[in-house]
Amino acid sequence: MLRSHTCGELRAENLGAHVALCGWVDRVRDHKGVIFIDLRDRWGRTQVVVGPENSAELLALAKTVRPEWVILVRGTVGARPDGTTNPKLATGAIEVSCQHLEVLNEAETPVFQPGATDLPGEEVRLENRWLDLRRPAMQENLFLRHRIVKIMRDYFDDLEFIDVETPMLGRSTPEGARDYLVPSRLDHGAFFALPQSPQLYKQLLMMAGFDRYVQVAKCFRDEDLRADRQPEFTQLDVEMSFVESADVMGVIEGLVQRTAREILGLEVPVPLPRLTWDECMERFGHDAPDLRYGLEIVDLTPEASGSEFRVFKAAAESGGRVRGIRVPGGATRFSRKELDELTALAVEAGAKGLVWLKVEAGGEFSGPVAKNLVGEVGAALRAKLAAEPGDLVLIVADSFDVSCKALHTLRKRLGATLGLYDPNSMHFSWVVDFPMFAHDAESGGWASMHHPFTAPRAADLQALESDPARCRAQAYDLVINGSEAGGGTIRIHDSATQEKVFKLLGISAEMARERFGFLLDALRSGAPPHGGIALGIDRWVMLLGKLDSIRDVIAFPKTQKASDLMTGAPSPVEAKQLVELGIRTVVPPPKA
Repeated sequence: MLRSHTCGELRAENLGAHVALCGWVDRVRDHKGVIFIDLRDRWGRTQVVVGPENSAELLALAKTVRPEWVILVRGTVGARPDGTTNPKLATGAIEVSCQHLEVLNEAETPVFQPGATDLPGEEVRLENRWLDLRRPAMQENLFLRHRIVKIMRDYFDDLEFIDVETPMLGRSTPEGARDYLVPSRLDHGAFFALPQSPQLYKQLLMMAGFDRYVQVAKCFRDEDLRADRQPEFTQLDVEMSFVESADVMGVIEGLVQRTAREILGLEVPVPLPRLTWDECMERFGHDAPDLRYGLEIVDLTPEASGSEFRVFKAAAESGGRVRGIRVPGGATRFSRKELDELTALAVEAGAKGLVWLKVEAGGEFSGPVAKNLVGEVGAALRAKLAAEPGDLVLIVADSFDVSCKALHTLRKRLGATLGLYDPNSMHFSWVVDFPMFAHDAESGGWASMHHPFTAPRAADLQALESDPARCRAQAYDLVINGSEAGGGTIRIHDSATQEKVFKLLGISAEMARERFGFLLDALRSGAPPHGGIALGIDRWVMLLGKLDSIRDVIAFPKTQKASDLMTGAPSPVEAKQLVELGIRTVVPPPKA
C-alpha cells in the first residue's frame, strides 16, 4: 500500500506517528515561506506542512504543487499550534510535518474547483462529472445511497427474501411507457426490450415457488424526464406469495421504520396513514399528496350552483365542479401582482382562470368578482370554506380533472412559499384503492392505471365486464412528502381474470397468446395469490437526503433530454454496425 492512513483518519492519539498519505491537493497556501497543503480523499482532509526546516529541494517541490494534483506524502503527525486548530474538520487538531513528497500525477487547471463554494451550472458539472464527484457533497450523497441500499438488503435478508437477478434483455410488453429497444443481430427485424420493471419475471418466480423475492433492479423507460425521473433508474423490487395488500404494506412499513431510524434518527409510528385514491383527489387534487400541511380542497359546487355568476353556473350545469382552497391569513400576504402570478399558474395547469377573493373585516368578500357573490350565496360559500376575516380564497370552476390539477399546483406552490411545513420534516403515508382503469385519450378505450397484471378488489370482480369504471384495484402507493416513493399491487393469479383484463385493454386473445402465452400457461399451472411493490431507490435517497433532484444521487445521470453530457451518449454508430443488425435509420427533417 502506498498509504498508511486515509486523509480523514488521523487524530490527536496519532501524535508522533510516521504516516503516509495519498490524495488530491485541495488547496495550497504559502505563508511566509511555509507551504500548507490541504490533502483530500473520500474520507476527509488533512493539513500537510512543508517549511524551512525541510530540504531546499523538498520546499521547492512543494511550491510547484497545484490543486487537483495527486500526491503522496510521508511525514510525522504533530499538533497544530495554539489558535490554528480547525474544529470544522475531524482532523483539525493535527497536521503532518512532511519529510517526503512525491507527485503521482499532475493535473491541468480544472474547469472548476471541487472544493469551491461558487460552482458553475449543472450542465458544466455534468460535462465534467468526474470533477463534480470529487465534491464532498456529492460523495456524501453517494455514501447515503450506499447506506440506504445496504439497509434494504439487510432488512429483506433478515426476512428470508431471496435475491434473484432477472434478465436485462426481454420482450416488449405494455407497461405504460415507451421501451428502449435492442436490435437482435442474429434475428433481423426482431428486438429485445430493456426492462421497464422485472414485473413478469418476479411473478413467475412466485409461480415457481420461491415465495419471497427481492432485487435491486436496473430499469429503463423512454419517457419525458423531470427532476425526479431518469431514463434508467434503480428500484427495490419485491414480491411475496400468499399475501394480501396489508401484508405487503406491513413489510414495507418495517423498512420505512428501519431506514428512518438508521438514516435520520427518526421514529416513524406505524401503521402509516392510509387514504383512498378518491379521498386524495377530492381533498388534495393529487394521488400523491403532501400531508405535511393542510390547504385542503373544498367542493363548492352545490353552493355555487345557486349563484348568478356565469363562470360558476356554467361549470355546475355542464357537469363540472366548483372547488376552492382557503388560505388562512392570506388576504394580506399577497400583492395584486402575486395574485396575478397565482392566476397564471392555474391557467398553465389547464384552468380557464382563477377566482380569488379576500374576506374582509365585516365578513364580506372583496375582489374582482366579489359583487357576484353576495347575500346568501356568499354566506354559503364562506360557511362551507370556514373562511374568516383576513383569509384568502382561491376557486377554480372547471372539469373535475382540471380543477384537481390546478388546485394541486396552487396548493403545492402555497405550501412552499408560505412556509407551511418544516422542510426537514418527513411524512409517510399510503394511497390505496386506485381505479383499475383510466380512459385512454389516444385510443378511446381503457388503459391500466398501474399495469395489466393488477388484481381488482374481490367485490369488483363482477364489474370487470359490466362497469369497468367502477372497479377498484388492490393497489397501494407509498407517498413521502408529496412524492410517490413506491407503488405495488396484488396480482391477478388466475388465467380467466387475466384474459378478461387483457380483453378490456384491447388485447385480443391472439395478441395475448403471442405476447403473454408463457404467463397464461404459468397461471394455469398452479399460481399462488401473490403481490409486491417496487420502491424507487433514486427517489428514496433524494427524499431522505432532502435534495431537489435525483441527478444528485446518481453517479452518472442523464439530462432532461436523456443525454449523457460527459460521454456524449447517445451517439451515432458506424454504418457497419447497422448493416450487421439489419437496420436502416431514418432521420426526420428538422421541425420548422
